[in-house]
Amino acid sequence: MESTKSTRKKSGKAVDDKAILEAYKKHILIHGEPPASVYKFCLDLEISEDLFYNHFGSFEIIDRAVWKDFVTTTLDRLHADAAFSDFSAREKLLTFYFALAEVLKANRSYILVVSKDQKFPEVSPAYLKDFKHAFEAFIEQLVHEGMGKEEIAKRPFVDKRYPSLFWVHMGFFLLFWKKDTSKGFEKTDAFIEKSINLAFDLIGKGAIDSAIDLLKFLYQARANS
Repeated sequence: MESTKSTRKKSGKAVDDKAILEAYKKHILIHGEPPASVYKFCLDLEISEDLFYNHFGSFEIIDRAVWKDFVTTTLDRLHADAAFSDFSAREKLLTFYFALAEVLKANRSYILVVSKDQKFPEVSPAYLKDFKHAFEAFIEQLVHEGMGKEEIAKRPFVDKRYPSLFWVHMGFFLLFWKKDTSKGFEKTDAFIEKSINLAFDLIGKGAIDSAIDLLKFLYQARANS
């Protein structure tokens, strides 16, 4: 979490952002739904309501913080490995998705409760706002690196939309993962590998560029005939 400020319980024990966040997640895991009110939640946590608001403005903000932490935790783990910086753009994204899947797995019960009424590819719920920003920032950097190494083709007007297109892919990944009941989430692993490889085949230099070149040639040939 970004904030490190802390308050104290009536018992004298320090309470920071992480403690409130974990208490909130624990409530959801036990009761299968968010707390009835901030007042009731604070009563159980033994802090005053005004102290809660010193850390979070609402339960929705907590959910946003939890989801953003899924991305930042994943990236922190990847950057802790010195070898990661030498990976290709394709390898980095594959590694990111596999690592993210592990982080999500450790929080699956919470995620299933929070997202039980959500169909990810259709609408991005409010609690994914910070998750989305963190993910798209990672994709923008990845695309920039990929273009610099000529792993990703520069396509005017289209390449600027890559972060948005990968966000759509993330939506389908989350939906697929939610429904996956295979042992060890084997089907999710296969989905990641096949879909990311396809995405890089499409945005890399290959068949699409050849097709574009051919269309340009035919258009110019026709215009000059």
